[in-house]
Amino acid sequence: MLHVLYLVHDLSDPAVRRRVIMMQAGGATVTVAGFSRSRERVTEIAAVVPVDLGRTSDGRFAQRLAAVARAAWTLGSSLKGVARPDLIIGRNLEMLALANRAKTLFAGDVPIVYECLDIHRLLLRQDLTGKALRFVERMLGNNAQLLITSSPAFVRQYFAPFGQMNLPVELVENKVLELVPQETQAMSHADKSDKGEPWKIGWFGALRCRRSLALLSAFSRKMDGRIEIVLRGRPAYSEFEDFDRFVADEPFMRFHGAYANPEDLQKIYDEVHFSWAVDFFEEGQNSDWLLPNRLYEGCRYGSVPIAMQGTETSLFLKARGIGFSLSEPTVDALSGLFDQLDEERYESARQKVKAQERETWVFDQNDCRALVERLGRLTHVNEQAAVLEVAA
Repeated sequence: MLHVLYLVHDLSDPAVRRRVIMMQAGGATVTVAGFSRSRERVTEIAAVVPVDLGRTSDGRFAQRLAAVARAAWTLGSSLKGVARPDLIIGRNLEMLALANRAKTLFAGDVPIVYECLDIHRLLLRQDLTGKALRFVERMLGNNAQLLITSSPAFVRQYFAPFGQMNLPVELVENKVLELVPQETQAMSHADKSDKGEPWKIGWFGALRCRRSLALLSAFSRKMDGRIEIVLRGRPAYSEFEDFDRFVADEPFMRFHGAYANPEDLQKIYDEVHFSWAVDFFEEGQNSDWLLPNRLYEGCRYGSVPIAMQGTETSLFLKARGIGFSLSEPTVDALSGLFDQLDEERYESARQKVKAQERETWVFDQNDCRALVERLGRLTHVNEQAAVLEVAA
């Protein structure tokens, strides 16, 4: 059984839990170690007791670097008692650094996988800081055997043109994890078309975009009750002046807190007509290139996605002839969309989403096995290389 040491930047991130479950479902044993950004200590992730490497904070890059340096110094004692892994995965750049350090602590040639699901804006700068970070990433990546990423645009817009890594790429999109066999599922889509007004737009997941919050606020106020905005997930409080007060003062906006992924997805998306698949957090860069969780989640459960033209998400939707893409990020553009919307047009858009193949949105048991098999082949490659060295 493949033993994976999974080094993560945030133990409290729901996406980390989902990835651990995916690897477990594929037949791997997973040891998790990482930092925490939540106020409460994370004591369990998918029945795994994680190794806590300390606390870090959103938006404080210098603090994170210092925490990584301390963790690298004490990593030997932190991982004391952990069995030698067959494979190490570093999720994001700082954890790739720790993956390189961990590799030196275990006997033998343990392969490293770099899991990069966002391109931090500092990596894209053309000044000394950006160049230095890209150099560090290239150096650390020299010891990696595989790059896992969630959007082809990350390779097309960053890794290839910047010449960052000459690695095989495994595209693992942010699909909904469903481990129950399809034939045994009791999957039903709520009949949303007969709910009438107000239309409900759901913005779920990592809430970090101030511009989206302001735009949805202004739009819902202009529509004066015809539109309601439903927020769920984990706000990045460092990105907002006072998120809770702002939402509390909004007449047509509600925040319902965190949810379990994937357990609560059907329930929360059944309550809305549209999913907000727009992000201006790093506009023109990472935000334009990613394919967000909410895209797959919303479409899986019959919500019609709203994206911005010119983004990877809008290209994804256009290729499948589904959803709506705004020409500009303005209240007028949103108003124009909804002024033309009636029950018939909405139901037509929703049926196009529902007509897509299930595998477009879902990562199932077979996909989990295939992922673990792909990871396992890296260990075989290293074993073969070792044999060749001995033979030589």
